[in-house]
Amino acid sequence: MAFWTQLGLLLWKNFTYRRRQTFQLLIEVAWPLFIFFILISVRLSYPPYEQHECHFPNKAMPSAGTLPWIQGIICNANNPCFRYPTPGEAPGIVGNFNASIVSRLFSDAKRLLLYSQQDTSIKDVQNVLEKLRKLGNSSGSGNVKW
Repeated sequence: MAFWTQLGLLLWKNFTYRRRQTFQLLIEVAWPLFIFFILISVRLSYPPYEQHECHFPNKAMPSAGTLPWIQGIICNANNPCFRYPTPGEAPGIVGNFNASIVSRLFSDAKRLLLYSQQDTSIKDVQNVLEKLRKLGNSSGSGNVKW
């Protein structure tokens, strides 16, 4: 059989079945129309309102590093919407949190740790110990054993 003949016979069978089941046919036609009219009534009762374009601050993914990822979570917890582009929207910028408290805390800690690592040479430790011995002897507290 040809395709069109099969299609015609299938449509004829469907038509005769639907003609015998009139209540089911009415439900199948009325239900989508009912839902469609509900959607139209909701759309007409609540008209759309204009809103400016929304720019969200960038949030680093965990692959960018732990610190940028945590800063993105903490600093943007309320997820604000800005009218204009944010500084972090440029390509290649991971975070714009350079002035945040967390960033300053980590930079201060890094500076202190690097400074303390530079002063830990053996010669400096010996100088500090000698000065402590002299201080202990000059104060009259007796011999200090190190």
